[in-house]
Amino acid sequence: MQRRDFLKYSAILGAASALPMWSRPLFAAGRPALPIPPLLTADAQNRIQLIVQAGETQFGNHTATSWGYNGTLLGPALQLRQGRQVNVEIRNMLAEETTVHWHGVEVPGEVDGGPQGIIKAGGSRSITFTPTQQAATCWFHPHQHGKTGHQVAMGLAGLVLIEDDNLRKLRLPQQWGIDDVPVIVQDKKFNAQGQIDYQLDVMSAAVGWFGDTLLTNGAIYPQHAAPRGWLRLRLLNGCNARSLNFSTSDKRPLYVVASDGGLLSEPVKVSELPMLMGERFEVLVDTSDGKAFDIVTLPVQQMGMTVAPFDKSHPVLRIQPLRIAASGILPDSLASLPALPNLQGLTQRTLQLSMDPMLDMMGMQALQQKYGEGAMAGMSMHHGDMGDMQMDHGKMNHGSHGFDFHNANRINGKAFDMMTPQFAAQKGQYERWVISGEGDMMLHPFHIHGTQFRILSENGKPPAAHRAGWKDTVNVYGARSEVLVRFQYDAPKEHAYMAHCHLLEHEDTGMMLGFTV
Repeated sequence: MQRRDFLKYSAILGAASALPMWSRPLFAAGRPALPIPPLLTADAQNRIQLIVQAGETQFGNHTATSWGYNGTLLGPALQLRQGRQVNVEIRNMLAEETTVHWHGVEVPGEVDGGPQGIIKAGGSRSITFTPTQQAATCWFHPHQHGKTGHQVAMGLAGLVLIEDDNLRKLRLPQQWGIDDVPVIVQDKKFNAQGQIDYQLDVMSAAVGWFGDTLLTNGAIYPQHAAPRGWLRLRLLNGCNARSLNFSTSDKRPLYVVASDGGLLSEPVKVSELPMLMGERFEVLVDTSDGKAFDIVTLPVQQMGMTVAPFDKSHPVLRIQPLRIAASGILPDSLASLPALPNLQGLTQRTLQLSMDPMLDMMGMQALQQKYGEGAMAGMSMHHGDMGDMQMDHGKMNHGSHGFDFHNANRINGKAFDMMTPQFAAQKGQYERWVISGEGDMMLHPFHIHGTQFRILSENGKPPAAHRAGWKDTVNVYGARSEVLVRFQYDAPKEHAYMAHCHLLEHEDTGMMLGFTV
């Protein structure tokens, strides 16, 4: 047993014994313990092995087919070191093609794992890269074009933890699974047989696939026993289409210390933390009062996502502080963030996001018919008068009147074409990208591969303090958002980077483009 494992298990045993006698049965029987993904580091040859596989997972009363990396659901957390090369060997044991995309990790296009990086059923792929960016919580997931939403919904997602020297000096909570805890939140829905019920149809192409069951690390409303003091939560919104707004049940504050691309300059105190699909934030929460509380997600104004039980505050994780003291601290300062460069004279690109009006109309009607007016988040009139448009759901799902919803979401008027990159960015040069959702009242979490950028404005406003650090996803919602991007690696035509909406059903139906560096 390695020393760190001995310390970890000793701490867990100590934590359990620190519970008062009367509360131990209550704690154990009340709800499942939060599953903690194993921490996977490279071996002596700098290798990490990932097996993409199918299996079965228990979700409450359901036992469903699910997919995972090195297991039946989700995957390990890969711990990488800045400046240290790693070789990842990926074997695909699924009955269909997949890819593995390194979301937020700055790597060359050749190993980025976009839709061109196909691993055939039964096949394998080996990639090598060296992380050079600062410490960050990133993640990996499939990027198979047209099937990303389905493969993520089946369970494929894992964390990437990049470490550097500065992070080690800060004394943030760092006991994995004890006071440094991953919190991967996703929603699912199940059919009458208890299987994951995924559909890519007119409704989901318009508003996304969403479920009625929230999972945290694959479990329904689990609990975590934490030492008393500062608790670090690495939050990932791993949903296909649902935005989340995190808070605490007793209104204790969250202190944001890192965003997608790593540490902020200083902690930012918030009472609630909205998160788009694909975003990560690291927060510290003070448990020193010893009182149990919930991490909850608050209602959001997003079409389809206001259906019960999400029209009210919804718990995702129970935190039960223990008697033993935590060792991590909340530092006053975290990392130095470079000042923004002069923005004059930079190459500027405008990306206009849009949805085919037919999909807009058909999707809104399908949503309204299935879930009622409450699902429209107060926006039904904005999408036109659908009263006269009565269509059979079966016909719509198969593309009525020859309508092809698989290419109905677009950037600059074009649906995704894997063979034709849209432009070439210059390596090492700053560019100013304007991403516009004007005229389109859908939420678009816009993600750019191969870089961590700075948000200049978000929906026409300056970014909130906790969103002003390094990011790879920006909020575009009926207005214009501007980001400052720079790419440090090559991405040739055959391995172009992607820029796309991270509402996965929008991505799968055309709202994506390729570009070279």
